[in-house]
Amino acid sequence: MNGFEDGTHQDSAVSSGHADRETISSLIADLSRKDGVVRESARQSLVAIGTPAVALLIEALVHPKESVRWEAAKALGEIRNPAAAPALVAALEDKVFDVRWLAAEGLIALRGEGLVPLLEALTERPDSLWLRDGVHYVLREVSAGELNEVLRPVRAALDGIEPSVEVPFAAKTALNKLMERESQRDSQ
Repeated sequence: MNGFEDGTHQDSAVSSGHADRETISSLIADLSRKDGVVRESARQSLVAIGTPAVALLIEALVHPKESVRWEAAKALGEIRNPAAAPALVAALEDKVFDVRWLAAEGLIALRGEGLVPLLEALTERPDSLWLRDGVHYVLREVSAGELNEVLRPVRAALDGIEPSVEVPFAAKTALNKLMERESQRDSQ
């Protein structure tokens, strides 16, 4: 018992968006509780804390318990911190569909800020069906405006006959275009 059994988490540090590592660790531990109300309350408190909770939530994405991974993915998606993008990309290969889905939703929430690790993963692991499926969904949702032109070939490769062959090249090309655009923006 760590003082959060009632699921209310009324601690003023949490409600103000500031918390120490011990408080965050305690909330992360609550994500493994059987009581869904306690888990949800802990997740909401972690979301309220925001960026300071991201590092421990990233660690929780590889926890052995499905419920912890689910809650961590959901919280990271709601916090929308780009530092979580690589971990959310890795979670696209979680053995549990619901965790993969929430990881994809978290990447969608990041919009373009999650694209670099997403495309890098495609170049490194093009044979992963779960990764390709998750990326396909994310790209469909974030491809708008100028991103559409860059990402269209990747989506086409994912839909192609030989995605494990076509995707790495398309992803690398899109990654290079994104990096070039970023470089141009930085020089202006």
